[in-house]
Amino acid sequence: METRTETKKKEHWVKIRHKIIMEILRVIFVPLCFFKYGIRVERAREFDGRQALVLFNHQTAYDQFFAGMAFTDPLYYVATEDIFSLGWISKALVWAVAPIPIRKQTTDMRAIKHIMQVVKEGGSIALAPEGNRTFDGRTCYIKPTIAPLARKLKLPIVLFRIEDGYGVQPRWSDVIRKGRMRAYVHRVIEPEEAAAMTNDELYAAIAEALYVNEARGTGEFKSKRTAEYLERCVYVCPECGLSRFRSEKDISTCEKCGLKIRYKANKELEGMDRPFPFRFVADWYDYQQDFVNHLDTMADPDALFYEDTVDVYDVVLYKSKKLRHRDAVLRLYGDRLTISPEEGENIVLRYDESGEITVLGKNKLNIYCKDKVYQIRGDARFNALKYINLHQRSLNIMHHDADNTFLGM
Repeated sequence: METRTETKKKEHWVKIRHKIIMEILRVIFVPLCFFKYGIRVERAREFDGRQALVLFNHQTAYDQFFAGMAFTDPLYYVATEDIFSLGWISKALVWAVAPIPIRKQTTDMRAIKHIMQVVKEGGSIALAPEGNRTFDGRTCYIKPTIAPLARKLKLPIVLFRIEDGYGVQPRWSDVIRKGRMRAYVHRVIEPEEAAAMTNDELYAAIAEALYVNEARGTGEFKSKRTAEYLERCVYVCPECGLSRFRSEKDISTCEKCGLKIRYKANKELEGMDRPFPFRFVADWYDYQQDFVNHLDTMADPDALFYEDTVDVYDVVLYKSKKLRHRDAVLRLYGDRLTISPEEGENIVLRYDESGEITVLGKNKLNIYCKDKVYQIRGDARFNALKYINLHQRSLNIMHHDADNTFLGM
């Protein structure tokens, strides 16, 4: 799919139709989002007719719509490359709202060039600087590179907060719960104020304004299926270590030791047949991270940690995806990933040779390896997060940086 290429330098990115389409979409999405998510979006009327860089925290699949509902003029969203590989859907999105493609987990100079073009043409930019949707209810790591980019644009920096989205729809869940959300402008940093800050000071201001901690009681979010697919997020059991979980309705069960946990409407966890040490998913997530950071994954590089049956796609960035193997076996070892198809040769991806690994959506896995990109899709219960965490832990050890606690998310 053609997005904006170097051969189209003279073509304008900002078009009149984008404003018309956004007005039509606003009429549709304002009532839809209210009834579906229970959200109250506060309008940013002071930015009517005024350019801005809108930065928002990322909690739900609809966050970009919430931001768009607050502003009269169209926002040009910086979007992960995955939405540009969906055939006619991608072409329709490009025509209608012209998102700016960016390659995840990298510094994408082409994306920065396109951002600058939109700003020069009078458009406003919107992006989630986390680059990831939260798995545990807390704002994810924000790369410090957002500060120099924001300063370079010389626009008002609008820090747009979305609250209780994790309660209504956790990233790991397919269920939208009945509850209440809020989205609003939390702070505006004017260009003069940003210019007087150092990059570190501006980064700290952005990170503080966008930090939301949903690992606390903020009301009730009701559903009969509150725990379903929690296994997309957790894979370490406090009683038996590396494991697998299986959820049904409001109960998640460890497949190794049988530990049962209930996910309550107020987001709290409780043990069913024995005490459970964590009150919220974030507490469990911290324990999981700490557990992995104390593993010596390289002690035996041939030790098999996990295997899953998956479908494997070849990805042509910004263009297409093509099924390569169906029902292949993905295996995670101390120093490599392997993909074993039913027919054909194994694919071996050694950590010291491969590039980034990242989670897309709820549980898709993208593996960037030299000039190839593989997308891995398991079943509904597939946990992609464990592959990123254990891969990064091995890299930290291989790079003699075993004290580094960052596990890729």
